Amino acid sequence: MPENDTIPSAVQAAVARHSHDAANLVQILHDIQNQLGHIPEQAVDQVARVLGIPPVKVAGVRGFYHFFHDRPHGRYDILFSDNIIEHFQGKRELLNYLCTQLWVEPERVSEDGMVRVGSTSCIGMSDQGPAALVNGLPVTRLTLERVTAMVDLVKAGKPPAEWPAEFFQVADNLHRADALLGEPLERGAGVRAVLEKGADGMLAEIDKSGLRGRGGAGFKTATKWDFCRKAVDTGAECQEVGGKICDNTAATVRYVVCNADEGEPGTFKDRVLLNSYADLVFEGMTVAARVIGAKQGFLYLRGEYRYLLDKLNGVLDQRRKDGLLGEHILGTDFSFDIAIHLGAGAYICGEESALIESLEGKRGTPRNRPPFPVTHGYLGKPTVVNNVETYASAAKVAAKGGEWFAGIGTAQSTGTKVLSISGDCDKPGVYEYPFGVTVRQVLADCGAKAPHAVQVGGPSGTIIGESEFDRKIAFEDLATGGSMMVFGQGRDVFEAARNFAHFFAHESCGFCTPCRVGSRLIAKGMDKIASGHGTCADVEELKRLGHLTRTMSHCGLGQTAANPVMQTLEKFWDHYDNRLRSKEFEPSFDLDKALETARKITGRDDAWAHISAD
Repeated sequence: MPENDTIPSAVQAAVARHSHDAANLVQILHDIQNQLGHIPEQAVDQVARVLGIPPVKVAGVRGFYHFFHDRPHGRYDILFSDNIIEHFQGKRELLNYLCTQLWVEPERVSEDGMVRVGSTSCIGMSDQGPAALVNGLPVTRLTLERVTAMVDLVKAGKPPAEWPAEFFQVADNLHRADALLGEPLERGAGVRAVLEKGADGMLAEIDKSGLRGRGGAGFKTATKWDFCRKAVDTGAECQEVGGKICDNTAATVRYVVCNADEGEPGTFKDRVLLNSYADLVFEGMTVAARVIGAKQGFLYLRGEYRYLLDKLNGVLDQRRKDGLLGEHILGTDFSFDIAIHLGAGAYICGEESALIESLEGKRGTPRNRPPFPVTHGYLGKPTVVNNVETYASAAKVAAKGGEWFAGIGTAQSTGTKVLSISGDCDKPGVYEYPFGVTVRQVLADCGAKAPHAVQVGGPSGTIIGESEFDRKIAFEDLATGGSMMVFGQGRDVFEAARNFAHFFAHESCGFCTPCRVGSRLIAKGMDKIASGHGTCADVEELKRLGHLTRTMSHCGLGQTAANPVMQTLEKFWDHYDNRLRSKEFEPSFDLDKALETARKITGRDDAWAHISAD
């Protein structure tokens, strides 16, 4: 526990660094935790006083994000990625081995306060797993030998900064590049093009390209940008009348936001884009800013990718030096800059309105829609939110033209798609294809080993069996944000669905009852079947819960949380059937069995020490 007099100085430094702005509360808490190791109650109270907000709001934000702590977590905070791919790679055995060697219980801080070992949701490293975060830094390609070395380093008190550098190596694993990643773009080419064509001309090129959002939903990019550029600040005196916008529309404050909160399990392509193609991403954001009339942009970086923060800020600094960001870009009247906001471990912040709430220093709870961010976004102003791959694609469209882009892919899905491939294959990693490629072709290219099933689009997406491998990656067939998990013959698809069910239960923001309660009941139902006590009645209950969460949940998380269970029940029934008992119902809790420990302690095993079935 830090000395009391160090807390005020830590708080004052963090608040000052972020301009005493309550909208930067998440960043302020990051800074405080970096200094103190956690966020104590005294810090919560002082932040509230300095910012002029209720302490309960600060405490609520601290409690919402998985990576914020209200108590010390030791000098070593080791969190294993809990993705099902890494389960199949031996994650559970390695975690238990590490706990045994360090004499610590999973998910608890050791008695000496030195170390905590636990699990966290997918950290975007499943192409080089098992992986873990050590004090927020990714350690990849874990083996028994590497974990043994980690034990020795912890026992010796070596800080992670002195651990072998190869432990922290994160490879791009880019195995196939196409029009987006395979053809380098001169820095500034997109910015020069938008300055030459003007906002209207560039919007026309984006429209001609057919570019759609790469997050999975596939909303047309030009339409989104056009909505935003025509939106009028609701606080302005002049409003939209008769479909026409008054002259002060240009004065409306607008924002460009890049959603880099890549939290879907099995997805890691944005990690590669940010690591090796950040210039392309920032170029696309700048093009968007010129089109919609924005002066400020934000890149919301997921907390698991914190290790990229300094590198990304370096790219931004270089772009400012080159006149591609800041005041009077390339000597024109166009001014625009980008700041990076760091998330703190919340899958729900991948939903655009929840992301904006987090940007504003709040809990990442999805908003009611409408209104949509294009009219009421960051700080209530018109805001464009696109993901990393969309902005990178927009930069290419700006430089090479809409017609060029429209000539790639299919009529409804133009351009290329970057995929994250992991699981039972020889070459896991990142692959870029023109839209329209078949799943079978992708499996052949990555060296899939006797594929039995493929999870497309992560847990919230679609699982397909061997009879569907000729389906195409395209918005008109298999729409995907980019994840493809390959499950070979012999893999337990039920266990994959159970892992996903627990993921959704863990990541629910808790705002609405159907998702908060329904996702947990689904996970418990899967656990009951896994324990050997499941019946046909439990399967019917899972279906009922699935329908409820799909139709009654507030946002996309709850609406898709049941997908893994519902789809595997339909397509892989045998993985459930061989676990079910013939009875119609069996309680999930066995009271007599729960008394077994008491019987052993007392040495009793008579009839009165048992609870009969009657």
